[in-house]
Amino acid sequence: MDEKERLSGPVILEGPPGWSIIQQLEGRATIEVSGVCPLPDGGTGKYDIQVRLVGEADAAVIVPWTSCEIQGRQEWRISIADIPVGGLYRLESCLRIYKDEGGHLPEKSVRGDMIRHIGVGDLWVIAGQSNAAGYGQGPFFDPPELGVHLFGTDRRWDLAVHPLNGEGFNTAHSPMLLFAKTIYRETRIPVGLVQAARAGSPLKHWNPDEEGSLYRSMLDRIQAVGGRIRGVVWDQGNSDCYADAAETYLKRFESVVEYWRRDLADPNLPVLTVQMNRSMGAAYPNSDMFYGMVREAQRQAPLRISGVYVIPATDCALTDAVHHSPAGNALIGERLAKTALAAVYVKTRPYHAPSLVEARYQSEGAVHTVKLEFDHVSGRLLANSLRGKLFTIEDFAGSVEVSEWRITGRDRIEITVDRPLAEQAYIHGAYEMNPSASIPVDSDTYLPVLSFYRHPIQSIHSRKE
Repeated sequence: MDEKERLSGPVILEGPPGWSIIQQLEGRATIEVSGVCPLPDGGTGKYDIQVRLVGEADAAVIVPWTSCEIQGRQEWRISIADIPVGGLYRLESCLRIYKDEGGHLPEKSVRGDMIRHIGVGDLWVIAGQSNAAGYGQGPFFDPPELGVHLFGTDRRWDLAVHPLNGEGFNTAHSPMLLFAKTIYRETRIPVGLVQAARAGSPLKHWNPDEEGSLYRSMLDRIQAVGGRIRGVVWDQGNSDCYADAAETYLKRFESVVEYWRRDLADPNLPVLTVQMNRSMGAAYPNSDMFYGMVREAQRQAPLRISGVYVIPATDCALTDAVHHSPAGNALIGERLAKTALAAVYVKTRPYHAPSLVEARYQSEGAVHTVKLEFDHVSGRLLANSLRGKLFTIEDFAGSVEVSEWRITGRDRIEITVDRPLAEQAYIHGAYEMNPSASIPVDSDTYLPVLSFYRHPIQSIHSRKE
């Protein structure tokens, strides 16, 4: 066997890992590849190290064979630009050996390395606590799909498959796989999920102005996948339902979003959030109030911060006292995807949940009512029951008894109370730790009304008969 028959092709030492998704920029991406390839005859002949990119499904050429820069007798590198959004792609390398110094008539081509299952698309970071990590227990059909990949807790790229988080024995079904698959199916843009969530983590672990350890860990993961992402999916809040933390949640969350956008050099970075689901765990003093504060902060965040979006979860099934079940996760993943498709990928469709915009008090003789108006109602408000204790009203004199409530228009609800309201009156809706199940929904989207807390009641007046 002669020397040429014993040759090995180029070995890839640096390049995109198999299964990786590379963040696009205006529909294109660039990858850097380098390696080694010992050249025969000490490199005195005419040789060419080349790479190409092909479609993995059909071997269609995406980037044709392109010569690399050879450094010394064995090192080589290349930058491949203008790779279009899509995939999956296969990167191949080879060594071409020529008969003459003119670089004509290749005598032999030696196959080198390959990197498989590469996509160019969008990276979404999964951040928050256990419901972001995925703790839904029980069988549920939510299979993996080529084109939706995961940079996991082991810091390796792979096909995205449950459980998406390997931090503990209890991790199981997550809403984020269905979120990513829905985006991929509608856009054909490959999606990479970057797992950064941690069970039980309070907001301070994500805030550089406080403890900030998970924030730093998240940035480190983003750097490991190229330094750029498409957006963040955030599901967190239960660990902040206590004094001080609940009261300052909105201000601190604003700070976290500002840090994300500054450190990632993306002032418009989209952030998709989930308003907390109900919790049936053990109650503690003022737990309803603290849950109300955090849910209200989550409702207010999109109103205060451009590019932040919120979906409701209070109608989603639980797998235990606090974690979404697989069926609940499916709803949440679908809602997050619809929000991303409309707000980020500009697929026109209604995606907002109804949200309270105005509460007005009216007194006519012995009849005292509070009239609510909601924004983002695509169809009309519907309720499966009008009996639950959905609304709570208070003023400086104390609690006000709600006699009844009813839907009076497409986007309006009227509440009858048992006494006149004093000044500085407020209304809460579905704010408790475990609120009423009779939350109205939009007839078009079937999204429930977002929970609200301590919304001021305006235009208090009285008219005599």
